Amino acid sequence: MLARYADPAATGRLSLARPDDWHLHLRDGTALRAVLPFTVAQFARAIIMPNLSPPVTSAAAATAYRQRILDALPPHAQFTPLMTLYLTDRTPPEEIDAARESGVVGCKLYPAGATTHSEAGVTDVRRLDGVFERMARAGLVLQVHGEVTDPAVDVFEREAVFIDTVLAPLAARHPQLKIVFEHITTHQALQFVLGGREGIAATVTPQHLLMNRNALFAGGLRPHHYCLPVLKAEEHRRALLAAVARGERRLFLGTDSAPHARRAKEAACGCAGVFSAHAALELYAEAFEAAGALQHLEAFASHNGADFYGLPRNRDAVLLIREGWTVPAKYDYADGGELVPLRAGETLAWRLAARHEAAQ
Repeated sequence: MLARYADPAATGRLSLARPDDWHLHLRDGTALRAVLPFTVAQFARAIIMPNLSPPVTSAAAATAYRQRILDALPPHAQFTPLMTLYLTDRTPPEEIDAARESGVVGCKLYPAGATTHSEAGVTDVRRLDGVFERMARAGLVLQVHGEVTDPAVDVFEREAVFIDTVLAPLAARHPQLKIVFEHITTHQALQFVLGGREGIAATVTPQHLLMNRNALFAGGLRPHHYCLPVLKAEEHRRALLAAVARGERRLFLGTDSAPHARRAKEAACGCAGVFSAHAALELYAEAFEAAGALQHLEAFASHNGADFYGLPRNRDAVLLIREGWTVPAKYDYADGGELVPLRAGETLAWRLAARHEAAQ
């Protein structure tokens, strides 16, 4: 049985069933080896995004990528990568059966050009109706990056327009298909998920709970706060925070931690992505505490996602302690590069203790 501590805001100790990250970018090669230990220290499992270059479009490629992740694990680490396929206009329905047999848990829908390494993504979702039907029968989950890419649509409206023009019709055409609307950012997305049919859920990132779009320009242009979907207005941030603070079971943890070297972020055309894996639980704890809802953090981080994906909840635990620590200004990254984490150089109020402490 997991240890529990009354009133964590007062005691400064919060024990959680070990959580999972339901949206994670690990990259590959030396970048993978640089960032994987951060996730392993906090999470038991993670949904691994397939937008490598080239993308992971087949069961065979997903199996090979899984093995590279396992080979890069630190000694004695206990971590399970959950693999996904990258959908393209030419994904054959037969590949879904092969994916299921290989242990793949879902397929990622990137609208072509929507984000990093999405150039090979889908141009018209109706071309994949046969794939979605096969996914529903196989029990695979569709993970969706929910933005239109039409340059005529304002960047801050692309999620809302995607719901009306793409996602709502797709969900209606395929009523048995399980869908995760990833990294939602708006009250329109909340309304779609919480008011929608069974089988629809969403992940929420720490940056979209903690920051609004003003953070992109605080004291100057802040490239390390730039992600896609982009940060939104304060009304949307407040709506997201209020929803997770109510303990909504359709919402769960997905960091969308997306590492890029400093030189790729601080560039004339910088990459989109926030690196948060170094302090994911601490950042979420800050958001939940600000909302007076630490009692709901465990379900959000450790229960809701596992329940939605039909996987067992983790039986071991982690412990968060109220103890301030300063986030390093940078971490070493691939090929001699530097990785700037979210809240670099700032003090966080919560610290993740060693896992064994939580089980005492």
